[in-house]
Amino acid sequence: MGKLPVLALRAVLVALLAGSLFVQTVMVPLLAQDLDGLNADYAYLRTPFLVITVLGIVTVQVVLVCVWRLVTMVRRGTVFSHAAFRYVHIVTGAMVAAALLAFALGVVLAPGEAVAPGVVLLLGGVALAILGVALIVLVLRMLLAQAVARDVEATQMQAELSEVI
Repeated sequence: MGKLPVLALRAVLVALLAGSLFVQTVMVPLLAQDLDGLNADYAYLRTPFLVITVLGIVTVQVVLVCVWRLVTMVRRGTVFSHAAFRYVHIVTGAMVAAALLAFALGVVLAPGEAVAPGVVLLLGGVALAILGVALIVLVLRMLLAQAVARDVEATQMQAELSEVI
């Protein structure tokens, strides 16, 4: 992989991580202050909403760090190894957790009339979309497994060929 795509991806990852840290440290406390003024009928939503928001941001940060590590492995030429699976598994788990958090937010907001039913349906769609991305990552993991197996096979064949010569 060329230096320019790796550098561009790393710049995007840094910007996204910095943005998520900003949201986590500045915007969430401001959101918490805004939610202090909620109608008493909806005050029970404050804590679950904030917890789900923070945990959702953490899942994004976990994915960004794992992608950074995978890009580093690509740059070093070591991505076709069993060590890469650890990061792929973490990414898959974080995406499943994010989907569950989106679904949980829909469940929290569904009772009563805190939000319109369309918002709850939209959150269900978001959860489904995130699960779809997790499944794509799972398929890519299978492709990585095949590539690692072929790399191991090629290394063994090369070693055998070296012995023959």
